[in-house]
This record gives sequence, C-alpha cells and structure tokens, in this order.
Amino acid sequence: MAVNLQKGQKVDLTKGNAGLKKVTVGLGWDEAQKKGLFSRVQDIDCDAVALVLEEDKLKSKNDVIFYNNLRHSSGCVIHQGDNLTGGGDGDDEQIMVYLSDLPQQYTKVVFAVTIYQAYQRNQHFGMIKNAFIRIVDSDTRQELCRYNLTDNYDNQTAMVFGELYRRNGEWKFNAVGEGTSDDGVSQLIKRFL
Repeated sequence: MAVNLQKGQKVDLTKGNAGLKKVTVGLGWDEAQKKGLFSRVQDIDCDAVALVLEEDKLKSKNDVIFYNNLRHSSGCVIHQGDNLTGGGDGDDEQIMVYLSDLPQQYTKVVFAVTIYQAYQRNQHFGMIKNAFIRIVDSDTRQELCRYNLTDNYDNQTAMVFGELYRRNGEWKFNAVGEGTSDDGVSQLIKRFL
C-alpha cells in the first residue's frame, strides 16, 4: 500500500522494496474551475522537469530533463513527453528513473513543474488544483508513495514537487512542495547551479 506523505516528509524507497530498479515518477494537476459566467481562461500548460544533480548541484545543462531534452545522457532519466493542458485523470506527465543504473556521481533527482509562459499569460499555481507527485515501481506498477500538494500557491509560477536522493546506497524520496516565482525552466535551474 502506498504511503501518503505530508510536506517535508521523507520515505526510504529501496530499503523496504528489495529489487527496486526502476521507478515512474508521475506528476499531475488539474486546472481550477473558472470563476464568473463569461470568464475565459487559457489552458494552463504545466511542464515537468527533472534536474539530475551531483553533490546537490546542477553541473551541466544536459542534466535538465524536460520537453526540450527528454533523455538524460546516462539513459537513466527519461521524460515520457509533454502534456499541454493537464486535462484528464491520472498522471499528466511521467519521468522514468532507472535507480540501479544511474551513475554514482548523481546523488539527487529533483522534480519540478513550471507553467509555460506564466507571466505572459498571467497564470500561477493558485489556478491549479489536485497537484500531486507519486512514485511507482515500474516493474510491478505498485504505487510506493504519493504527495498531494495542498498549500496555497497563489502567484507561484514554478513548483518543486519532490526529490529522489541517494544516501548510504539507498534511494529515498522527499516531499518538498516549495513554490517559486521563477519564469520557466531557465530561471528555475539557476537555483541549483
């Protein structure tokens, strides 16, 4: 049974799941209901990003996995493609991580979501509801943990959902849920340089 996490809570993924080799990180969100009888709001295009870090730092632009760079050079972090609207049930975007094959120098994979052209479109995470990140064992399809983001994220244009990190040979997950006012992927990654 999956563990439901609170903001800041950590869970050990590999210790209790012997043989865990590959996970699917599912990120999801829905557009909040439009207010007003005649209000027209553009679809909100959220983009999942994985930052593959060495010693908690981003060492290369090639370590940023998103809609313009779907596959890490190691072949161990793979973005499954861009969803332009967040419509439908379940995961809106997925990123595969081959935990057992990821080279040792990479100690953390941070998962964030940005809103495409947030400032130009006057959009923010206060207009999003039901945002979540979940970790699934890719082989068994069993959900290992889930973090539902419930804070008020008005005026936040990017969001760090969570992070996988390696400690003492074990992979763990940290539910972060931290909003930022970064305008897109290029600004967000500066936090990790």
